Amino acid sequence: MEQFTPEIFTSVINSYLPEPHASLLNGMLFGINLKTSNAFYEQLKVVGLLHIVVLSGMNITLVGSILINVFSFISKRKAALITILIIILFIIFVGAQAPIIRAGFMGILTLVAFLYGRKSLVLFALFLSAVFIFIFWPEWIKTISLQLSYAATLGIILFGQTREIKTESQIERFVHTVKKDIRISLAAQVFTAPIIFLYFKQVSVISPVSNLFVSFLIGPLTLLGFVTAFFGKIHYSLGLLPSYLCYGLLSYMIFVIETLSKMPFVYFKF
Repeated sequence: MEQFTPEIFTSVINSYLPEPHASLLNGMLFGINLKTSNAFYEQLKVVGLLHIVVLSGMNITLVGSILINVFSFISKRKAALITILIIILFIIFVGAQAPIIRAGFMGILTLVAFLYGRKSLVLFALFLSAVFIFIFWPEWIKTISLQLSYAATLGIILFGQTREIKTESQIERFVHTVKKDIRISLAAQVFTAPIIFLYFKQVSVISPVSNLFVSFLIGPLTLLGFVTAFFGKIHYSLGLLPSYLCYGLLSYMIFVIETLSKMPFVYFKF
């Protein structure tokens, strides 16, 4: 029986999408290092969007928020439990690789925080998880992806929560969902910025703008990417439609990245 690994699914994504589309999606889904040009990698740093291609709790949390909305016809607690179960099944199915375990764990912690509204309890659990990782997998502590995952999760827990609105208007619900996704992404971005500066000695003054333009896409893209990888693995034709949707959204994201990176005085390196 074939053993599932992230590489099996990244090859599926690569079969549908060109570069840099494929690298962007594989980074968001599986934490795979960018296999695109150095020029595009530099553009990501210039606009302050490098964190979106690192599989983190932020990506999983955004997908979780979408799934909870999908299951909104049942109780909030049941919807959250189903979402957490889906995340666990994803980890088991794809393979217990370090980036996937970290991202899944961060996402589950954040969803629990949203469910119960107990920031202090989840922050304590976040601290205990860091101690646990330090004891059993100390080499993980030094990885940028782990540090970005923890920073993003911390930002989401502290500042990413929003009050639910009670309205029958689908437009108002949509606007509220977009605002919530933007708030989550910006909260994560603020907390990851110091780590990016520490490692890369750079400041992107246009980062808030670029995040505003693309942050609402991270959740849908991650979810559509999972669908593409899963059904595309079963049969190529099953992944075609979601891959077309991914291509359109990724093309917009790449356009934003390339356009904003060409603006003067938006990036300073020390």
